Amino acid sequence: MTPPSTQLGRPISRVDGRAKVTGEARYAGEFNVPGLVYGQVVSSTIARGRIKRIDAGEALRLPGVLRVFTHENRPSLPWFDRKYRDDDAPSGSPFRPLYDDKVLYSGQPVALVVAETFELARHAASLVRIDYAPEAHETDLRARRKKARSPGKGKDGFEPPPKPWGHADKALDKAAVRVDAEYESPVEHHNPMEPHASTVIYEDDGSLTIHDKTQGVLNSQTYVCNVFDLPKEQVRVLSRFVGGAFGSGLRPQYQLFMAVLAARELKRSVRVTLSREQMFTFGHRPATLQRVALGASADGTLEALIHEAVGETSSFEDYIEVVVNWGSMLYRCDNVRQDYKIVPLDCYTPLDMRAPGAALGVYALECAMDELAHALRMDPIALRLKNYAERDQNKDKPYSSKELRACYQQGSERFGWARRNPAPRSMREGRELVGWGMATGIWDAMQQPASAKAVLGLDGRLTVSSATADIGTGTYTVMTQIAAETLGLRVEDVTFKLGDSSLPMAPLQGGSWTAASVGSAVKEVCEKLREQLATFARKAKGSPLAGAGAEEVTFAEGQLRHASDASRAISIVEAMRLGGVTSLEEKSLAVPSPKQQAYTRSTHSAVFVEVKVDEALGTVRVTRVVSAVAAGRILNPKTARSQVLGGVVWGIGMALEEETAIDHTLGRFINHNLAEYHVPVNADVHDIDVLFVDEDDTVVNPLGAKGLGEIGIVGVAAAIANAVFHATGRRVRGLPITLDKLL
Repeated sequence: MTPPSTQLGRPISRVDGRAKVTGEARYAGEFNVPGLVYGQVVSSTIARGRIKRIDAGEALRLPGVLRVFTHENRPSLPWFDRKYRDDDAPSGSPFRPLYDDKVLYSGQPVALVVAETFELARHAASLVRIDYAPEAHETDLRARRKKARSPGKGKDGFEPPPKPWGHADKALDKAAVRVDAEYESPVEHHNPMEPHASTVIYEDDGSLTIHDKTQGVLNSQTYVCNVFDLPKEQVRVLSRFVGGAFGSGLRPQYQLFMAVLAARELKRSVRVTLSREQMFTFGHRPATLQRVALGASADGTLEALIHEAVGETSSFEDYIEVVVNWGSMLYRCDNVRQDYKIVPLDCYTPLDMRAPGAALGVYALECAMDELAHALRMDPIALRLKNYAERDQNKDKPYSSKELRACYQQGSERFGWARRNPAPRSMREGRELVGWGMATGIWDAMQQPASAKAVLGLDGRLTVSSATADIGTGTYTVMTQIAAETLGLRVEDVTFKLGDSSLPMAPLQGGSWTAASVGSAVKEVCEKLREQLATFARKAKGSPLAGAGAEEVTFAEGQLRHASDASRAISIVEAMRLGGVTSLEEKSLAVPSPKQQAYTRSTHSAVFVEVKVDEALGTVRVTRVVSAVAAGRILNPKTARSQVLGGVVWGIGMALEEETAIDHTLGRFINHNLAEYHVPVNADVHDIDVLFVDEDDTVVNPLGAKGLGEIGIVGVAAAIANAVFHATGRRVRGLPITLDKLL
C-alpha cells in the first residue's frame, strides 16, 4: 500500500540553500590547487576569413607566460568531426577550436595564452598580434531570407512540422475574417550570472579532475574523452553547483577544450574562464522571421492556420527548433500548413535557450490569435475556447491530460478579466494607458531514461545519487523529497548527490524533464529498498510485522507499519538488523513506459498581463501578471512557483528589453555586456501571481509530474504584446517592444 504523502507536495526550502548563501557552494571557477595556472582566450576580430599570421612574441617575453596555443602548435587531435559531437549537437560539423586557420564567426577562439596568474594571462592575451585575410561575411537574416532551406535531420527528438492537411491557402482566401502578419524576434543571449569556466586539475597519474560549468557532466566527460582519446577512467567531471545556465551549458563550450588541451600539454592544472564579452561568442537564441495567417468564419471558427518560420543557423551546423508545430496542437482546424526553414549565417551555432522553439513560435501564434479576436470583436478567451483542441492534430493522439480550460477559467477569475473593456485605449490611470492581454502557453512533458543509486546505512540515513545537474531548478531538494517520501524518512535524513560523472547515468538537464526522468529513477531505486526492508520485517520471527502481506506494509516516520494497525511497527534500522545487514544498496534504471507512446504529453498555461504605458513617453510597465499552470502533480509548490516566477521575469525581458544587436558591417555583436544587454531588474518586476491547476496524469511518468522550467516563459511575451496593443491601439510585431516603436 502506498502511504499518504508526507514529503511530496510540501513547500520545503532548498536543501542546498544554506551552502549557496554562506559561500560554501563552490562553482567551476572557484577550485584552487597548488600550481594552478590560468588561460585567457584570444578571440577573432573578423566574422569570416583566414588567419595569415600570429605573432605571440611580445606576450611570450613576459616572465610568467608559459605558452601561447594556436592552430599552428596545438597537439595532434582527431581529424574527423564526429569526435567533437556531443549529446546536444545538431547535424553538421561541430566547431573544432584551434583546428585550422579558418575563421567562421566573429569572436571565434583563435589562441590561448597560459600564464602563472589570471591578470598576467589577460594582459599577455592583449599583446598577441593576429593578421587576417578577411572574406565577405553575411550575418543578416532578413537579407539572406531568400536563401532559406529545409534543415537536415537535426538533433535526436526534433519533430519537423507535420505534413499539411486540408487546403490552407484556399480556406484563408475564402475566410470571412483574416489575419496575415509577420512577427520578428531578435537574437538573445543566455547571460547567466556565472560565466563559463573550466578548472582542470592534472593528477599525478595523468588523469584529469575537471570542474566544469555544465548541464551534463557525462556529456562533458564523453566530449573530453573523444577529443583527447582518453579512457573514461581517466576523466572525472564535477559540476555540483551552477550559477545559472538556461541552456548555455547543454553543450561543452570551448573553454573546456582549451583548459584540457593546456593541462595535458603543460602537465599542470589549468583554469580557463570566459569574460562576459566572450559569453556572447557561443550559442544564443536564434533570430526568427515568422508569418502567421489565420482565417475564421464570422462566429470565430478557425478555418485556416498557416505558420511559416525562418530561423538562423551557423555555416557549419543545422540548428533547428520546434517553432511552428504548436498552433495545431492548441487549436482545432481543418486546413493547416506549417513550415520551418533555416538560413546559414556567419555566426556561431544557435543553442537551446529556455523553452527553445515554443518561446518564439507561441509568441507569434498567440499575437495572431489576439489580432483575430480583435478583428472578430470577440473575447480572446472565447476565441480560444471556441477552437479548443481536445486532441493533438499533429499526431492524431489524445493528451495524457490537459487542464487548459481550467487554466483559462481560474487564471481569468484571479486576474479579474471580466472587468476588461475590450476597446483599445479605453482604460486609463492618469497619464498612463492601461492594457490587459492574455496568451496560452504549451510545452512538452517528457521523460528520458535515467539511473539512480541508493545506499541506506544502519544509522537510518539514506544517500541517493545520480549524475544529473541542478542549475537552480531545485533538483537537490525535489530528489531529496522523492526519496524521503518513498521510504518514509525525514528530509533531514536523506542526502542527494549530483553533478559527478562517476555517479549513475542521467540525461542532460534540459527540456523540463529532470524531475520526471531522474525523479522516476529515484522513486524506483527507493522502492527496491522498501521491498528488501519489508521482506526482512515480514519474515523475521518475533517481528511485529511477521506474516503481514507485502501490500500491508507502509513506511512513515522512519518506520515500517502495518496498514491497518499502526501499533504493529518496526523501525527501518531494526528491520535491517533483523535482515542481518549493516547497509543496503540498490541501483535502478527508469525508462519511459511504452503506454506513453499512445498519448501526447504536454504542460499548459494561461498567462494574463496588465501593462501601463506612459502616453507621452511610450514607456511600458508590466504591473501585474497571473500565470495559471497545469503541470500534473506539483512536487514542491515553493520551488515550482520559483521556476514559473523566473520564466515570467524572463518573458518580461523578452517582450520589452532583451536583444543582442549586431553590426552587420563587422558581423559582430556590439552590446556584449550586462550594461547594454538589457534584462529585467527589480524595478521592472511587480506583482506576479502563480497558481497551479489540479491535474491528475497517470501516464506521463510514475510521479505524475510535468516539468516547469520552460512553461513559465511560454506565452508571456505574447500576453505582454497583446496588452500593449489593448492599451495603445498600436500593434508592434517585432520584439522587443521598445518605446521608439510605440511613439
